[in-house]
Amino acid sequence: MATVINMPRLSDTMEEGVVAKWLKNVGDKIEEGDILAEIETDKATMEFESFYEGTLLHIGIPEGGSSPVDVLLAIIGEEGEDISAIINSNNTDTKTEVLEEVKEENTSDSDASDTSVTVPEGVEVITMPRLSDTMTDGTVAAWLKKVGDVVAEGDILAEIETDKATMEFECFYEGTILYIGVQEGETAPVDSLLTIIGPAGTDVSAIVANAGASTDTAAPESKPTETKTEKQEDKTKVKEATAPNTTANNSSGRIFASPLAKKIAADKGINIADIAGSGENGRITKKDVENYTPVAAPIKQVASIEPVAAAPVMTFVATGEEKSEEIKNSQMRKAIAKSLGTSKFSAPDFSLNIEVDMDSAMASRKTINAIPDTKVSFNDMVVKACAMALQKHPQVNTSWTDNNTIYHSHIHVGVAVAVDDGLLVPVVKHTNQMSLTQIGATVRDLAGKARKKKISPAEMQGSTFTVSNLGMFGIENFTSIINQPNSAILSVGAIVEKPVVKNGQIVVGNTMKLTLTCDHRTVDGAVGAQFLQTLKTFIENPVTMLA
Repeated sequence: MATVINMPRLSDTMEEGVVAKWLKNVGDKIEEGDILAEIETDKATMEFESFYEGTLLHIGIPEGGSSPVDVLLAIIGEEGEDISAIINSNNTDTKTEVLEEVKEENTSDSDASDTSVTVPEGVEVITMPRLSDTMTDGTVAAWLKKVGDVVAEGDILAEIETDKATMEFECFYEGTILYIGVQEGETAPVDSLLTIIGPAGTDVSAIVANAGASTDTAAPESKPTETKTEKQEDKTKVKEATAPNTTANNSSGRIFASPLAKKIAADKGINIADIAGSGENGRITKKDVENYTPVAAPIKQVASIEPVAAAPVMTFVATGEEKSEEIKNSQMRKAIAKSLGTSKFSAPDFSLNIEVDMDSAMASRKTINAIPDTKVSFNDMVVKACAMALQKHPQVNTSWTDNNTIYHSHIHVGVAVAVDDGLLVPVVKHTNQMSLTQIGATVRDLAGKARKKKISPAEMQGSTFTVSNLGMFGIENFTSIINQPNSAILSVGAIVEKPVVKNGQIVVGNTMKLTLTCDHRTVDGAVGAQFLQTLKTFIENPVTMLA
């Protein structure tokens, strides 16, 4: 049984991709999670991960070659398996990765036609969209329309929760909602039937029974292989805010607001009734809440450098009683659990600790920030020091594969940022080529986008090293889990004032503890120790980072 992997759609505007580099060769053994290739899109060059195990039997697009989305990229299967029928048929299934069983010759086409149905004229089948490169399924947080509702182009159909954000799903069709395939709170795989729109009264039971699969013989397009997914890409899009609308929100006394807007308002302590809605029929959207500025804040809110992930509000029971409540895991929490679980249980890691004298860094930061319109944080200084240390210790700037260790000639430092639903890691590209002030501005910009859930997948891809800082929360020492495929992650603690020995005298000093967690498959203990020594030198002598 062979797995056909097509050129994936890694961004919402991607029409074709270029294979920048193959990291596996025909005949190589592939494990789930292995990086197969680096694919260049219209926005970034991304690592393409395998979700299957087996042997790489065929490469359909050579290095440097480009092809449209959904064209045969590679085939993975059992060693020695005959895949000539797949290659000859040039299968162009619309799913990014499709599991196909190689059956007797000339039977697959007839089977497919037997199980497909014709879509009536004017009917549009909408499937669960792939809203990020790592998204495998989505949860319908809320339906804003119901079966029987008449929808127009631009209406918001639903709010869909992915592993990275909750987004409003906008319709670019006109018609009546005939069927809803995924109910509120339910989770479904990408490309599964989400909803059907068409003329009122149209019978779509055959499409529903066939789970949305169809052969659109009534369509005027000449391409016989075009399917609902391709057409949907042209007409349906996802965005995070609705078009402006000046209709008053509270004319009937009812508050019209999306569940996401209500949640954000509650987290921020904002009265939702005080916000003017810009959405359809005056509906309050996420954007309205984020842009709202209270006239007077009755409750003083404490600002922090990075927010702590919000926990559900629980009502505790009386003494002696017992009560538990199940809270459904968000897509982001599932993605975090899967990624960190894979890292922790697959990489043999070890940790090294070091304490850094921060007196000179504190003095240098004060001098730098005295310059007008300049702001540098201690975390920016650590990020810069890491980039410079990685240049001197390239073994730490690597990634592990079963057959090779990948040495990255570029340095992209990921910076962990806490958001309401979990943790995101924006990436500062080419960090070693940036000044302290450039790093500071970039980190603030990316962190702001992450907290507002407006960061793009491209801005969170490609890190070669990661920094996680909990010092602003008073944490003096902690150990992070490696952000694979990185080989190491640095945990940064708080700056602590305490007695230290300098020149044989006990004086008051300021120190900070750093913990480096390494993948022992790529980084040995001595290499990690040398990296920390270099890092310590840069941080304790900030002038060396200004050259």
